[in-house]
Amino acid sequence: MTNDKIMKKLFIIFLLTLPATYLFAQKDATAKVILNQVSAKYKAYDVVKTDFEFTLDNQQAGVKETQTGTLIARSKANKFRVTLYGADNPAKPDVAQEIISDGKTQWTYLKKDNEVQINAPDNSGEGLNPAQIFTIYEHGYKYIYNGEVKIGGKVYQEIDLTPEDIKKSFFKVRLEIDKAKKQIYSALIFDNNGNRYKYTLRSFVPNIQVPENTFSFDPKMHKGVEIVDLR
Repeated sequence: MTNDKIMKKLFIIFLLTLPATYLFAQKDATAKVILNQVSAKYKAYDVVKTDFEFTLDNQQAGVKETQTGTLIARSKANKFRVTLYGADNPAKPDVAQEIISDGKTQWTYLKKDNEVQINAPDNSGEGLNPAQIFTIYEHGYKYIYNGEVKIGGKVYQEIDLTPEDIKKSFFKVRLEIDKAKKQIYSALIFDNNGNRYKYTLRSFVPNIQVPENTFSFDPKMHKGVEIVDLR
């Protein structure tokens, strides 16, 4: 599977939007308390920036790919910029793909193809919108608390989210939440084709100052870019 195919599939799942688990998962009271704490802390910030690591793992297909990226989000306005870097040279990462939204328009820029796809953003709250990644449980999910786990000497609270809509392309999202910081540490997405998409946050910087054009795409900055309007 090529990196381009991986990235396209990743962001279809990430941005658009059970078996046995779906049948018994409820809105667990303990899970709700923890998620509310995470959500309240996140909503108190204007803009947040996170550096993350993304891994695609499909054991049946023998595929395991890891890349790094950055998310800048202004959740109150549903604005975000996601940048994924190429895996060829980790020491000097180069932008491979960006997805940008100003809340009214969404741009997906594929650097290798020098192409930008324009879509209407999903502001319904039903999808896995990057600007709402810390509050996704609030719309269309059941959740259950699995207990505490230790990772690298730190204590994390593990919660499984399952979509109420069984037609989703994924059937579970497993969150690991830093107990002390009340922040999401990782999200593991289980899709129906055997793929496992894991996002691990390497940093979290709240209330950074960014120019407003962070959340828009300027074709003039990309000479010869092909514009594909899918609205």
